[in-house]
Amino acid sequence: MDSGRVPTAGERRLSQASEQRPRAAGKPTPRRLSAPLMGPAVNSSHRPATQERNPIAYLRRLTALLVVLMVSGCASAPTRHTSSPPSVVTLGDSVAAGAACGCDPFPALYARAQHATDVDLARGGATAADVRAGLGDMRDDLSSAAEVVIMIGANDMADVFGQPSRYASVAAGVENDVAATITAIRQLHQVPVIVLGYWNVVQDGQVGAAAYGTDGVRDAARATSLVNQALQEAAAKTGADYLSTAAAFHGDDGGRDPTGLLSPDGDHPNAAGQAAIAALIPPLQGSLP
Repeated sequence: MDSGRVPTAGERRLSQASEQRPRAAGKPTPRRLSAPLMGPAVNSSHRPATQERNPIAYLRRLTALLVVLMVSGCASAPTRHTSSPPSVVTLGDSVAAGAACGCDPFPALYARAQHATDVDLARGGATAADVRAGLGDMRDDLSSAAEVVIMIGANDMADVFGQPSRYASVAAGVENDVAATITAIRQLHQVPVIVLGYWNVVQDGQVGAAAYGTDGVRDAARATSLVNQALQEAAAKTGADYLSTAAAFHGDDGGRDPTGLLSPDGDHPNAAGQAAIAALIPPLQGSLP
């Protein structure tokens, strides 16, 4: 070949192409791994690409996810069972039932102060024998009671008032019936029992003095004392607690006129008298302050 020959333009282009091809073949071609192997490409700003494109949509999805998680957590959380308040069951006559008062009787006042449920089963005109005979209908209430209060026996004696020869036998019957009542309650449920005595089993205060006279007032005091002794004995026999109401109405020395604590009939407590009885009962064990 003639070394002095000048290459034509086509030859020069062919020669340049031949020289460039090896260099292109030797240069490494970038490799992109498939998505299943490497996952989505990571943005250099370390933020999800979707957030950069639409931050509001991202926040909405995130909020929706948090709501779903919270609802699921609440649905699976265990249910809390709150205990019901204790119940105080009262058995008795018209005094405990609140007759002639037009107010809350002492069972309701006491239960409210103890944050307890008042179950007042007292009935006007009831005798000790009536309460004993009616226990079968009270089983459910008595079986779940936190405390039982009994005030009964006045009507037993009032039925024979003015017949002193019968007082002792009536009192003995009250003792027997009340003791049997407490025993039956304890067989259903081992529960504290409180027995309340009377300030008077018949009319008292100015009404009683006008109705009975001096001798009648003295006779009423004797009849009341016999009933209270019977109630105290019944409580002692059965392990119940006996509480006297005499001082609350007559004072510690027994000489105070109880008229201000009685309804106009002179027989039943008014609102102040009911409150005085409620205040005598000690706090329910385990009750809230």
